[in-house]
Amino acid sequence: MFTKFHNRKGFTLIELMIVVVIIGILAALAIPRFMQATTKSKQSEAKGILKQIYTMERTYRQENGTYGDDGVSIAAGAGGTFPQIGVEVQTTARYTYSIAAAANTFTATATGNLDDDATIDTWTINQAGVLTNTINDVTG
Repeated sequence: MFTKFHNRKGFTLIELMIVVVIIGILAALAIPRFMQATTKSKQSEAKGILKQIYTMERTYRQENGTYGDDGVSIAAGAGGTFPQIGVEVQTTARYTYSIAAAANTFTATATGNLDDDATIDTWTINQAGVLTNTINDVTG
């Protein structure tokens, strides 16, 4: 009278819901780490350009007896060149770069908002070559 269907194919609703929950948990763990990793990789731009500024400032001082490009600033996305030291910043730059220089000291600063929050990522380098992340947008 009653026939049983032993040859069932497919998934039950419970099995599908368990898979969806597992994927949701994995996404909740992975997405913040991915966002942090991409933001951290963007910081390499500031490090590279500030190290280039440091090298060229040292070279300029050897030739002229003073550091150059005091008060010069290049806005993020604008692109441009620091005229005395010859460091070029591309128009794709995420940071704004500025230099404060005197005869024996200089400080170059890079500031940028990497992830559209309230924290502004700030990096500085000085005449001693000390590169510092004063405000970190990755953890901020």
